[in-house]
Amino acid sequence: MSQSEKADGQFEDGEIQGVVIRTLRQFEDARGWLTELYREDEVDPAYHPVMAYISSTRPDITRGPHEHVAQADLFAFVGPSNFRLYLWDNREAISTYRRRMIVDVGESNPATVLIPPGVVHAYKNIGDVDGWVINCANRLYCGEGRQEAADEIRHERDPETIYRVE
Repeated sequence: MSQSEKADGQFEDGEIQGVVIRTLRQFEDARGWLTELYREDEVDPAYHPVMAYISSTRPDITRGPHEHVAQADLFAFVGPSNFRLYLWDNREAISTYRRRMIVDVGESNPATVLIPPGVVHAYKNIGDVDGWVINCANRLYCGEGRQEAADEIRHERDPETIYRVE
């Protein structure tokens, strides 16, 4: 696909530069299980988290698509449901500009996904129970003391968006 074809809103499917997906391992014993979500030695220092949150998403509900200008998200999808994660590279200076990735993650495929700034992202709960997503972001939401504007470009509010969740 040429750059002119990519400029009209079309995406080619494939891996996106800078997106890192790590399969998570569960360590089980008689008490239950444990999974390491984040290790400083496995993440580029530019993306080390400064805050974390957990969200619950109901079945058949989509969050996004949106993107960040400066913030990277380090999502952990561990269950109790499954999600379809959509990623679109919106970084013109990167070789994977206008590339799209779709990956299923969650209870059936526990994973962390590092999403760099400029990569549009959305996820949909494709299971039949509420699902949890943990995010360890490398920027404080709304800055120190929540005194700044949120670093978000909300494509889901645009009815003409080219970022479509199927």
